[in-house]
Amino acid sequence: MPREENTPLSQPVFSEAQISPDPTVFKTAHDQKKDNELYAQVKNLQTKDVVSFDRMRGKDDDLYDLGTAYGPYGPGVVANIKKAKQINFHAAGDTGASTDSKGKYREEITVADQMAEDCRGSAAATRPQFFYHLGDVVYNFCESSYWYDQFYEPYRNYPAPILAIPGNHDSFVIPGTKPADHPLATFARNFCAVQPTVTREAGSLHRTAMSQPGVYFALDAPFVRILGLFSNSLEDPGVISSHSKSRPTARWPNVPDYQIAFLKAQLQRIKQEKYAGAVILAVHHPPFSYAPQKGATFGGNHGCSTDMLREIDTVCSDVGVYPHAILSGHAHNYQRYMRTIEFGSKEYEVPYVVCGDGGHNVNPIVHSSHGQTPPEPKFDTDVHYLEDRPAVKSKGLRLKKYADSKTSYGYLRVNVDKDTLRIGFHQVGVGSLAQSRFDLISINLNSHKAVPN
Repeated sequence: MPREENTPLSQPVFSEAQISPDPTVFKTAHDQKKDNELYAQVKNLQTKDVVSFDRMRGKDDDLYDLGTAYGPYGPGVVANIKKAKQINFHAAGDTGASTDSKGKYREEITVADQMAEDCRGSAAATRPQFFYHLGDVVYNFCESSYWYDQFYEPYRNYPAPILAIPGNHDSFVIPGTKPADHPLATFARNFCAVQPTVTREAGSLHRTAMSQPGVYFALDAPFVRILGLFSNSLEDPGVISSHSKSRPTARWPNVPDYQIAFLKAQLQRIKQEKYAGAVILAVHHPPFSYAPQKGATFGGNHGCSTDMLREIDTVCSDVGVYPHAILSGHAHNYQRYMRTIEFGSKEYEVPYVVCGDGGHNVNPIVHSSHGQTPPEPKFDTDVHYLEDRPAVKSKGLRLKKYADSKTSYGYLRVNVDKDTLRIGFHQVGVGSLAQSRFDLISINLNSHKAVPN
């Protein structure tokens, strides 16, 4: 098999032929002090600079089939999933370690290793079939030179496709950057290639670029359909269009409205097909992120993106289809909310799961402000005040569970069969797979209600 950079291959490659020891330092020189100084210089721009992006390949209602990601192996993989009558996959965000000091690189490697071991050690029927990355793959600004250390090397042993939506760190453009070096161009080269190739970012490794149709796309797999949205480059909030119904005048004029048409078309397709599988929406910025009271300045490191959620809810209401769950990253910890909404003539229970502790960092769910540190919330806390002019009738919002200690690095393991969607959060370094599970929520696909685990 040729190993020349950018040579088209006849089939995708996911992992190295042999498992190799974990690295301990970055291969590429990384000046953390210089990076921190640059970050400080552009911090203000990250509150106002958004980016444009290309329309995905194909039509708004097109699906990217999991079999396509596997290439020639696809038909066999899909057949085995159907035979097992279930699908399993991983999800997490914010994996890139921005430094190899202070243990940060070790944490990213540990998460990646445990997911890889999960794939290799699970029985065929329960083996995870892919990793869905929830954004912020490479810090600080998706620089091409950092992809090897922060993505390809940590996942050198992961034996399955890795699909992704970009995070804000995968899309923010440092002033003066040449167009060819823009973060989304690098992201697209590695995740949105037309055919399998080994990119220059992979260095000496063999994982090929994925062939997803864009930075937003619909993944179709047996038992599940994931609608991935790109929430742009701001630190906060998430942005998926030029404006919303709450803002008649466009606030983000250079952000195209492709994703609103895409979301509507995908939901209409689900409705027309009477699709019976799980529908998951994935977006980097979380619709909900904890704060002890509305407008509080001492919540976590990232806040809610309720304007974005209002746009999503509006499209869902217009079409009459609502996802079974919404997954996100960005906030560097684990949080699970349960939102109860009245949708049509039914009452739905929808989990909003934040998993932004995939390796970059873990931050506390509250922090000090003006010399005060509020107490951390209890599990199952009423947080209805986080709602802001919802576009659906919300009947309650509760923070069911969270993990924010420095040992709370982890990932989601998702299982779907014909009846139930199960989303489990696994922490790394705490024993067997069963022992590592910190949280689990199960949703009945027909009723959209939580069921006993």
